[in-house]
Amino acid sequence: IQVMCGAPNVRVGMLTVWIAPGATVPASFNSDAPFIIGTRKMLKKYESHGMLAGADELDFGDDHSGIVELEPKSATPGTTLADHFRLADTILEIENKSLTHRPDTFGIIGFAREVAGILGQKFVTPDWILSDNTQDFNLHELPLEVKIDDSTLCPRYTALILSCKHPLERRYLQEIQTLLSRSGMRPISPLVDLTNYLMLLTGQPLHAFDYDKLLEIGDSSSPKIIVRAARQDETIKLLDGKDIALQPHDIVITSNDVPVALAGAMGGASTAVDENTKTIILESATFSLYNLRKTQMAHGIFSEAITRFTKGQPASQTLAVAGEFARLVSDQMRPRCLVDCYPNPTKPIKVNLDAVQVNALLGSNYRPSEIIQCLENVGFAISGDYTDGSITFIVPAWRTDIHIPEDIIEEVGRLNGYDNIDPVLPLHATANPNPLYQLKTHLRQALSSFGANELLTYSFVSQALLDKATQNPDNSYRIINSISPELQYIRQSIVPSLLDKSYINLKVPYDHFAIFELNQVTQKSFGVDQDSIPKEQSHLAFIVADRKEKDGAYYEAQRYLEAVLRSLGISNSFKLLADVAQDDAVYRPFEPYRSATILAEDGEELGVLGEFKNSVRANFKLPPYVAGFELDIAKLQAHAKTQHFSSLSLSEQLANEDLTLSVSSDTDYAEVYITVRQFLEAQGLIFDIKPICIYQENAGLNKNLTFHISFAHPTKTLTNSQIQGIMKKLSEIKVSVG
Repeated sequence: IQVMCGAPNVRVGMLTVWIAPGATVPASFNSDAPFIIGTRKMLKKYESHGMLAGADELDFGDDHSGIVELEPKSATPGTTLADHFRLADTILEIENKSLTHRPDTFGIIGFAREVAGILGQKFVTPDWILSDNTQDFNLHELPLEVKIDDSTLCPRYTALILSCKHPLERRYLQEIQTLLSRSGMRPISPLVDLTNYLMLLTGQPLHAFDYDKLLEIGDSSSPKIIVRAARQDETIKLLDGKDIALQPHDIVITSNDVPVALAGAMGGASTAVDENTKTIILESATFSLYNLRKTQMAHGIFSEAITRFTKGQPASQTLAVAGEFARLVSDQMRPRCLVDCYPNPTKPIKVNLDAVQVNALLGSNYRPSEIIQCLENVGFAISGDYTDGSITFIVPAWRTDIHIPEDIIEEVGRLNGYDNIDPVLPLHATANPNPLYQLKTHLRQALSSFGANELLTYSFVSQALLDKATQNPDNSYRIINSISPELQYIRQSIVPSLLDKSYINLKVPYDHFAIFELNQVTQKSFGVDQDSIPKEQSHLAFIVADRKEKDGAYYEAQRYLEAVLRSLGISNSFKLLADVAQDDAVYRPFEPYRSATILAEDGEELGVLGEFKNSVRANFKLPPYVAGFELDIAKLQAHAKTQHFSSLSLSEQLANEDLTLSVSSDTDYAEVYITVRQFLEAQGLIFDIKPICIYQENAGLNKNLTFHISFAHPTKTLTNSQIQGIMKKLSEIKVSVG
């Protein structure tokens, strides 16, 4: 077959890759215009059938320096490339978000083990990954010292020195290159490709240092690797050419205390392996995932290696993976020295449980033998005899997430499939209702039935919000690691948050609305509990606002408040806010002469009701018509007369009547209002009282007070005669009051 080719490395007798006419060039396969190769006439008279391909055209890398070469003895002409490199396979693209806490599943071996367990098959772990055998390595040919300053930063550091038998050049296309390319990784060099291959296989990242460069950097005839925390003002140039300023949470690999790599993230340029490298130090280690997470975010490094390290790679496999590297390059490199620094070896975790625990928690009916088989399939072992029903499981070293019986039980349920467990409701005694939960549910339902809308706002607020509400930030707990500069303090009360949302709703615009929220608040003045945790209070806050109205906001808020209190069976009175101490942060936004404290029958303060200071309204850009209240829910619960809450809803069963009472000019409106309310309460009614007008023709004469009253019986529908009877009795109040 005649093919015209102008590649600089083409020669007689070489083994290369031919793309036949009619085939699609692999690199263009997923493009908008795939390139289908054909037969072309070249140099005006020679036909060229297909093409000889370069690595980039085969989608195996970026190399375009020539056509690919295959080892002459590795295949015979006519063999398909897919068969030669085992590419005729199914690729599974797996979304791994559900297993991000599992470092073992970030390697092909770990994921294959997981799949085997799900399919009920026993996974056979390769012998080499379970072995710490070092008998194949000469341990003393070259000197090397490894020191770990802090084992919490680096639990284990394995270093293996290997020397090249001949120059490490990439002349032939290797299977590892094709595997890396299909995994989305770019082939770089023979050594780096092999470290990446083993990382994909096991989840354990590796890194190679140039031995001679490391000696030169450390200015010593004997290499000494020190793993330590970075120091302030230290810098390092990384392999990607970037110079970074190290931070104290970074972990560094040093040559005689001179930083040469940012541990777990990226190697340094000063010790990079190149075509002149004769001897390498292979690093196989594990580092603190918490420090590396900070390093990752601080320096913006999101490499494949650091992604795996931040999942918590186990220390158990560092030596085994280094040994496998040595075996895979045994025809090109020979080991010269091995140092395995492991200050505090981890002991196998043992967990005791029995089948009764498993089945009780899962609602299953597994036999002990089924539980054991399920877990042995994925590498768990059992210790001792389990004839008494108790099983001691030895957790495999790669499962760093297993510590307690519930972890084991979760494995049994997950591997066997939760969908294979019959959904049966558990039998248990009926729990007593939670009174506080019932109360909060009632408050939500009551206010919603009155037409108010519930909000849920952040418990964290900014200092600007506290300042707007004239609350002292020093009385708020400040959050050290706040998620936003706008959320630095825990709020002292809920009303400021609702005022902030009122402005947004009025701006939309909503002309008239009522909003409320139930949530926790805390102040430094509340103190702390016996565990030094700040004490919290449950509060209910409410706001009513109108863009067009000018006056009467106080009375509308009062109607909502008293409807809520009546539904709880709580009788209340008011005391002018100006006449009480106003140290409580809850009172701070309210105008003292247009607000009142809410008192229970025994005189205890339940909260505050009223309009807001002009300065507060201006700070929140609110109109004159805005008022609200804030209540302590625990105090409401203490004074509630009934746990069978009722609410006044707008239904056809409501009686709507107007009542006008004539009283002397010196009788306060509040006195008449309380008398009417007490009468309705005595009748066992739920009701709403709204003042309509106060009319007086001349000073000194009686005045007329007109109310609109809506009322209903909580358990029955009132007849017309019953309604008239109630109104007749109400009208007689005029005589006693007047």
